[in-house]
Amino acid sequence: MCLSIPAKVETIEDDMAVVSVGGTKYKASLQMLDDVKIGDYILMHTGFAIQKLTPEEAEESLKVFEEFEELNKKLDEEEKERGERIV
Repeated sequence: MCLSIPAKVETIEDDMAVVSVGGTKYKASLQMLDDVKIGDYILMHTGFAIQKLTPEEAEESLKVFEEFEELNKKLDEEEKERGERIV
């Protein structure tokens, strides 16, 4: 299974970009894609831009990541509550 994350291209120098994911900056190689511009959204996997996304696709992907994060927090809280009852 391949996990890639949506990222917004902030700067480009040669075939490398600085991208933003949730406010954190990463470097991503653009060698696998053509015609990437500042402001575009890409899917990044292990430091490589593997696909361009429309802003709508990026927004939907980020929404799913947020939903997973919320679910994970709820599961952590439930696990903590069960642990506190046992003690």
